[in-house]
Amino acid sequence: MGHAAVVVALGVLAAALVALVREAAAPQANAAACGAARDREPAAACAASQRKRVWKPAPGTSWQWQITGVVDERVRARMYDIDLFDARPGQENAGVIRRLQRRGITVICYLDTGAWESYRPDARRFPESVIGNSTGWEGERWLDIRRAAWPKFAPILWKRLDLARRLGCDGVEPDQNNPVGNDPGFPITLRDQKAWYLEVARQAHRRGLSVGMKNGIETIDRDTVAAFDWALNEECFQYRECNALAPFTRAGKAVFQVEYRLPTAAFCRKANRLGFSSMRKRLQLDAWRQPCW
Repeated sequence: MGHAAVVVALGVLAAALVALVREAAAPQANAAACGAARDREPAAACAASQRKRVWKPAPGTSWQWQITGVVDERVRARMYDIDLFDARPGQENAGVIRRLQRRGITVICYLDTGAWESYRPDARRFPESVIGNSTGWEGERWLDIRRAAWPKFAPILWKRLDLARRLGCDGVEPDQNNPVGNDPGFPITLRDQKAWYLEVARQAHRRGLSVGMKNGIETIDRDTVAAFDWALNEECFQYRECNALAPFTRAGKAVFQVEYRLPTAAFCRKANRLGFSSMRKRLQLDAWRQPCW
């Protein structure tokens, strides 16, 4: 390992240690705050505020990403990322959130916030004027995320965040917020894209939900790193752009990362050195995985 690699590895390790110390100290800090505030708010309300502490994972946190099919609950991981709508009562993964949480596992719920999906139960509520070109996935089209269009569709998406909170999700993975360069059908700029990312993060936090920045490498800067609790990236090793994610690990925030085409031998060693939680997955994002940890 060269000198530069050693410096990067030490930096990642230091950031992770800082994040772990903060996480360990948080319960005591919350308890002290509750004690100081006991004359101003009921104990039950204070305890509830502690439970709503937003999950902020440290670099290297293990995870599983399965958003299709019945969730395989036997996978060993500290975090599961599952489909929000499939976890509703009566659906194939009803009850899985609570079952996993009873085992101490954090549950993140996947949803689209930047694209319209024809197969979702709220699809008819979106006006045609905000639905653009195909994202490349069947039944999915980009949304007009320019600020002027927000009032036309954003409340529908915030109801999805409300659903995530009601179901008990610890956080959310909001997808398809990076239309720039993908021919969305609207003249969306990087400034528009960044504003939308920040608004999604703000709305999630308003509901006490942890939130990750999905892809959008071209939008990573000081503001977005501060706004999001972690990052989730697809194929940064394939496209040689992983260095752009370094600000997250330097800030003590996890980078959950997936490759689809590359064998683990081609990226795991570097992923571990960077402090990423990387694994190989199939495009259908079923239970199968090859983790680097």
